[in-house]
Amino acid sequence: MNEKERMLAGLMYDATDKELEKERFAAEELYFKFNNLPPSKNEEKLEILKQLFGKIGKNSYIRSTLYCDYGYNIEIGDNFYANHNLTILDCAKVKFGDNVFIAPNCGFYCAGHPIDAQERNTLVEYAKPITVGNNVWIGADVCVMPGVTIGDNTVIGAGSVITRDIPANVVAAGAPCRVIREITEADKSDYFNVLETLYDGGK
Repeated sequence: MNEKERMLAGLMYDATDKELEKERFAAEELYFKFNNLPPSKNEEKLEILKQLFGKIGKNSYIRSTLYCDYGYNIEIGDNFYANHNLTILDCAKVKFGDNVFIAPNCGFYCAGHPIDAQERNTLVEYAKPITVGNNVWIGADVCVMPGVTIGDNTVIGAGSVITRDIPANVVAAGAPCRVIREITEADKSDYFNVLETLYDGGK
């Protein structure tokens, strides 16, 4: 089993492997081009994303700047929107469903490192996949950690650090992120209730 196969299998692998370095460099070349094109070149930017990602759905839009490790492990559904400074460390699969909204400065981090310093200094690491369901809204400055799944229709408050799975149909926030309440029919007509819940911590 080579290092790429170990990475994709969730095993410890050598991140300095030459083939992996080559693939990261190729991704960096693509997102550098993407980040430096003007907004008026939207069709060219989309073509770069098609080359970079494993999948990108229709009517999807990502604002500069974008950063990723490999790109080919990223799958994006339809009607996806990401604001400035999206970072995806896709050492494992990162899947986004349809109608996902991501605010500025969010990160999705599949990579993890050993706790033991001596082992960590050998530059081995591991990766766990991240899955974001359909109709998810993620607020600004959110960190999504390795192995996390976020369920359909869920809202994540700004500044959250998500270290464990978040179920569908809830409002969740905090560091670490926790479920504040379920989303109900009342939210269809009470938009500001959602905002108050996010900003007062559910009190």
